[in-house]
Amino acid sequence: MTKTSYHLKSLVSGKTFDDKDWMLEAPNESQPGFIRAIYDKKQIDFKSNDFGIYKYSDWLPVHRHLKGSAPPVTYKSEGLAKELGLKNLYITFSGYWPEKGGMMKTCSFKETEAYSVCGRMNSQSDKILVVASAGNTARAFARVCSDNNIPLLLTVPEDNIDVLWFDSPINDNVRLIVSEKGSDYFDAIHLSNIACRHPGFFPEGGAKNVARRDGMGTTVLSAAEFIGKIPDYYFQAIGSGTGAIAAWEANLRLIQDGRFGKNKMKLMVSQNYPFTPIFDAWKAGSRNILAMDDEIARKQVAEISAKVLSNRKPPYSLIGGLFDAMTDAGGDVIICNNEEAIIANDLFEKFEGIDLHPAAAIATASLIQAVSENMVEKNAVIMLNITGGGEEKFKKENRLHYLKPSLFFKIDPDPEEVFENIETLF
Repeated sequence: MTKTSYHLKSLVSGKTFDDKDWMLEAPNESQPGFIRAIYDKKQIDFKSNDFGIYKYSDWLPVHRHLKGSAPPVTYKSEGLAKELGLKNLYITFSGYWPEKGGMMKTCSFKETEAYSVCGRMNSQSDKILVVASAGNTARAFARVCSDNNIPLLLTVPEDNIDVLWFDSPINDNVRLIVSEKGSDYFDAIHLSNIACRHPGFFPEGGAKNVARRDGMGTTVLSAAEFIGKIPDYYFQAIGSGTGAIAAWEANLRLIQDGRFGKNKMKLMVSQNYPFTPIFDAWKAGSRNILAMDDEIARKQVAEISAKVLSNRKPPYSLIGGLFDAMTDAGGDVIICNNEEAIIANDLFEKFEGIDLHPAAAIATASLIQAVSENMVEKNAVIMLNITGGGEEKFKKENRLHYLKPSLFFKIDPDPEEVFENIETLF
């Protein structure tokens, strides 16, 4: 296929340049900031669902289409909407729910990232992709890379590896290394950064990768396509906040398209109490994440049910990051605890008919809280981004296979030891 026509723009300097050599940031910038994909096609052509996630390829920075993808699904809520007294609640579901058309077999919207990121890669790359994850991202990238023969090194906290389940075995081109028990997502990122110093490996890039953000942004494109307009409010649970940044960027493109309205969705993002670094910074009016003690942070992460929301160094302060997105679009940060998430999951399953991932339950709990505190109007057009669900259903219907770690490392490993050992994996 012909690659999507686009170029990259620095949000720091405003300079534009071609996308080559796996660019994650603009060279020689005065301060940290994102680059953004600027697409030649200003009005998106929504293709059929047969294209999977690539039905949105006009606004994805991809060079090729990979097999196996599925798009997010948007529908108008009846049950939960009635329970909450909302007239225009739309649910964008990424997960496994065949009855609704949800066919993401890893049950998470992280598939939108993986198919976009890997579609951006040059198929002739002779280096090995490195992805750090608290769980769901690793599952998505493992599935996509295994199915499409893309060499991949995953770094995940040892305590989280039980989420690396699949409906068929993962091929040997995907390898898993872990940081020891008691570590968290930050430690997995640290391990991945060490691995990427080896010349044979390169970083996926996280939030700095335009393909990751624009893949996530397909949830908003799904909503706009179904509703016919840009929503008034956007609800999502966040760890890094990358999904909310992506939603904002997709919103800006839809405004430029001209067919979906001119409004900016208010970003109503949520965190799982007691791990609340973004909430704390936002409520303090700070552009920077407030200082956190490592041991206290690890204890907080151990307490939360939504482990995927445990990023200690989110892209909050960067130019074009979450602080800028929320300042521009408006919105708020809401915190919900584990008990509220359980109640929200039970309500969603009762009124909508499918189980939720813990992070999606936090998002649903934040919507319930926002309604009860009159933070949204009852007739507003609300998008609830359900970032994962249907796992219980999927597990009942399939025999599971687990990806086992190849190597174990200390929380602060010796780089030379990491280099020597990962060389033997591929």
